[in-house]
Amino acid sequence: MSHIKTISMNTNRATAAPPRKKSYFHRLGKQYQLLLMSVPFILILALFSYVPLWGWIMAFQNYSVGKGIMRSPFVGFEKFVQLFQDETFYHVLRNTLAMSMMSLISGFIGAIVLALLLNEVRKHFFKRTIQTITYIPHFVSWVVIANIVLITLSPDGGIVNDLLMKFGIIDQPIYFMAKGTWFWFIHTAAGLWKELGWSTIIYLAVLAGVNSELYEAAEVDGAGRFQKMWHISIPGILPTAVLLLILSTGNIIATGYESQFLLGNGLVIDYSQVLDLYALDYSFSIGEYSYGVAISMFKSIVSIILVVGVNWIAKKLTDVKAF
Repeated sequence: MSHIKTISMNTNRATAAPPRKKSYFHRLGKQYQLLLMSVPFILILALFSYVPLWGWIMAFQNYSVGKGIMRSPFVGFEKFVQLFQDETFYHVLRNTLAMSMMSLISGFIGAIVLALLLNEVRKHFFKRTIQTITYIPHFVSWVVIANIVLITLSPDGGIVNDLLMKFGIIDQPIYFMAKGTWFWFIHTAAGLWKELGWSTIIYLAVLAGVNSELYEAAEVDGAGRFQKMWHISIPGILPTAVLLLILSTGNIIATGYESQFLLGNGLVIDYSQVLDLYALDYSFSIGEYSYGVAISMFKSIVSIILVVGVNWIAKKLTDVKAF
């Protein structure tokens, strides 16, 4: 009888209907507090990120300030044809990609190296002091940073020229900011100094979460600091580092213009001008607003393609890791 009863109970369980999942809207209604909290931010995003897209229509017009958007004549893709036939555009695109790649690589490697070194510091006071010193430039305006760089590299009393002359390396001051071929490296070094400390925060947070027993076990096995760094610390931050690197590639072409504008001058304009400066120059200096909007639209479309591409790569890497 007990055997028959057990079979009957198993049959009833097998034939019982599975629990019904709650509908999407039911689960959404339970989170109405979070939805209400997100409404202001969604409105701000729409106001400042999507409403201005109305201005993209100027890229397809022969826009005139006097006529406005509604009365300016449409010219189709004429401005884009003009853009891709302009040799200066490709020159500026080269500068944008070159400086972006240099900043991305130096910042990526520098942040990891600094985070690994700080993680090995055992004196908390010294560690916090170094962190504070490296963080401070992030909160300083590019106007101040650019002036410090210009004064430091100045041929008239600049500390770099003074030291080089004092040690007999050069006889005459060097005009660093007048050499176009040096501008990319100066700009990369200035950007690295400004953002290096800030970029290490997430890596230090990841290293703080690494299991300390791994370091203890490696120390028992006779591993030194560099061996523990190579076999434990670096593998620990590698997934985060790869993810940040992939996401950063989406901003390669959206470098801004503040640093190039403040550090550049007429002597190095062939190396300092980027897409944003090129668009501003056409829009406000020449008055070709439609051409400037076409440049900005091209930059935005390329950025979208890069973001979609890196998201696809991230998904593929996640699938491979899961497999």
